[in-house]
Amino acid sequence: MVTSSLKDPPVRDRRPLRFIAFGIAVLIGVSGLTARLFYLQVTRGVQYAQIATQNRTVQQAIPSTRGLIYDRKGRALVQNEPSFAVKIRPADLSLSARDGVVGRLASLLALDPADINAAIDENPGSRFDLVRIAQDVPRDIANIIAEETLALPGVEVDVETQRRYLDGSLLSQVLGYTGAIDAAGLAKLKDQGYQSDDLLGKAGVESVYEQQLRGTYGIETVERDASGRKLQVLETNQQPVAGDSLALTIDTHEQQLALKAVTWAMKTAHLKSGVMVVMNPQTGEVLAMVSVPTYDSNAFATGISQKEFQKYLKNPDQPLLNHAINEQYPPGSTYKLVTGTGALADGRISPTTVIATHPYISIGATRFWDWNRAGFGPQTIRTGFAHSSDTFFYQVTQRLGITRLAYWAHQYGFGAPTGIDLPGEASGIVPSDTWKQNTFGQPMFEGETVQAGIGQGYDVATPLQVLNAYCALANGGKLLQPQVVRQIVGPDGKVVRPFKPILIRKLAAPAGDLVVMREAARMVVTSHHTYNLVEVPLPIAGKTGTAQFGVKDSKGRLPYHEWFVAFVSKSGDFSKHDSQLAVLGFAENANTVGNVATEMVKYYIQLHFNLKVDKRLPNLLRKGNFYGN
Repeated sequence: MVTSSLKDPPVRDRRPLRFIAFGIAVLIGVSGLTARLFYLQVTRGVQYAQIATQNRTVQQAIPSTRGLIYDRKGRALVQNEPSFAVKIRPADLSLSARDGVVGRLASLLALDPADINAAIDENPGSRFDLVRIAQDVPRDIANIIAEETLALPGVEVDVETQRRYLDGSLLSQVLGYTGAIDAAGLAKLKDQGYQSDDLLGKAGVESVYEQQLRGTYGIETVERDASGRKLQVLETNQQPVAGDSLALTIDTHEQQLALKAVTWAMKTAHLKSGVMVVMNPQTGEVLAMVSVPTYDSNAFATGISQKEFQKYLKNPDQPLLNHAINEQYPPGSTYKLVTGTGALADGRISPTTVIATHPYISIGATRFWDWNRAGFGPQTIRTGFAHSSDTFFYQVTQRLGITRLAYWAHQYGFGAPTGIDLPGEASGIVPSDTWKQNTFGQPMFEGETVQAGIGQGYDVATPLQVLNAYCALANGGKLLQPQVVRQIVGPDGKVVRPFKPILIRKLAAPAGDLVVMREAARMVVTSHHTYNLVEVPLPIAGKTGTAQFGVKDSKGRLPYHEWFVAFVSKSGDFSKHDSQLAVLGFAENANTVGNVATEMVKYYIQLHFNLKVDKRLPNLLRKGNFYGN
């Protein structure tokens, strides 16, 4: 056996080197972490502490107290009341939990789940903004929802101020209501500080005077938890400033009387729609404005359901519209004020000019009948106006012409909004060659012109326009802007904007011609054209109107609206322009034997002056279409 003489090389122990390398690596790592921690905590510590604080604090608006609304005698019409509201932050509500949360809330709040889902989906703000899904929530229900935070992620109960309209529907068309802001409104108003869950004026003076009523929001810094719920207020950065309040020209008592008169007339004549407006001709102040049917502002202020809102929209009598200003109708014979004034002022007739009236006048092969189908014989402007003779005014219109007729209509305010401080006012239509050329591509025909002279054909006006025109007659020729807000009062009680009449224009008609037309309006009453109104112990002047429209019945007769506008002389001398009260009644689609609007106004005047007589003639309010044969 052979053995090697060489020895194996010695084995080296490398473990110390590995430990040293590991130690160096650890030392480097720890040093790096230490340096980073030093950088974060010392060098940038203040900055990151601020960022961490910002992550759990946020500045939010403090709603201001909305201004109140009073009538002209200082009676409160609106209150601000604390109320519980339920809101959802969509970002905190997962899709998997949504159906369960919506179902539970619908059960607790007695709401349709579809309405809740619609509110969430139509959120005008971002997914991180709260969405109001219910208002005026009872306290016990609010407590249950607040306690079920785990089962209702993203849901919050908030305490907010809610409007309460103290007279229900009595003044809804004037006051309007507040409601949640929508996406279009938020886009328009966001730069003015509006929030996605704000309430703002939606109709009436609540809408027109939104900026004054709203006030100025404050700012506060609040702490929130990880889910976004407010934990505490850390600082009030800016105090809110309460909104201004409104003192209306409306007298609640007069509004009640007007509503009583309209309701009686509608019930007696079986009508579905009626209007009454009361004004002071000397100032343009609206003392009462009734449009029936109407709505209750509280139904909207507390959050109306989609189902109930659709009922309003589908109602053919349109209760959401203020028919005194938002709708326009043919003014009928009330428009003869324009024709008579224009003919006198332009010298086409004089106060003593006599015009023969006949059962009809002929234009080509067409007969244009007088309303009584008999005519009234020889008439002057006073008696022609008193009898409301159509054939008299056809002939006067032919002398005046369509261009000058349109001029005088505009003088009296027809064809343009009156400027009243309520939203959605209609303009009406004053036909002329220019208007018809622009609308239909042809000039006015002679038959259309004579129809325009008696307030038919293309003529349409709002009830307020008709009343305001007669106010200008009653006050001596001043066309004033009607107003429903008398004063704006600051939160300290000081008057921010006092009342003053606003003159639109002084009529171009000579004062003497207006005297003739006032005397003619008085003869409407004294001639018994208004039946027994002359027996009411007051110096009343006025004008009736019957305006045909729509489709003929089986006997070839058209349905018709009925008008009556009146003013009461303070002195009893109609050569003076001292009337303090003017009132208009309008009965839509009336079709009665007598004039519903006249009986309506008569009843209001009796109530207003507390007369111990009752001259109403309800038998005249039975159905019986004697026009349009």
